[in-house]
Amino acid sequence: QVQLVESGGGLVQAGGSLRLSCTASESIFSFNAMVWYRQAPGKQREWVAVLTRAGNTNYADSVKGRFTISRDNAKNTVYLQMNSLKPEDTAVYYCSVMVEQNAVWGQGTQVTVSS
Repeated sequence: QVQLVESGGGLVQAGGSLRLSCTASESIFSFNAMVWYRQAPGKQREWVAVLTRAGNTNYADSVKGRFTISRDNAKNTVYLQMNSLKPEDTAVYYCSVMVEQNAVWGQGTQVTVSS
């Protein structure tokens, strides 16, 4: 069974940076895409960024130009580099993949941006 483990969250001041990691229990080429989501308190989970097997990326408008998704195939890891962080970026960040039409989620990592 596929497992995903996120790390790298923390407390940062507005304008700062963090890099999140999502490590899979198998080769990330097993998946058509790896996706980052986030969920702020009292809000629905929202899509943040996607990286496809072919290497294509896409971002939510709210993070475009500030966040970058990338991967290290040898480490089975996908990263989310977050720059110019804003208080509204505060959320639990999750990575997810689809396995046989079922979504697999990591446990999440908390990102808190202070103003």
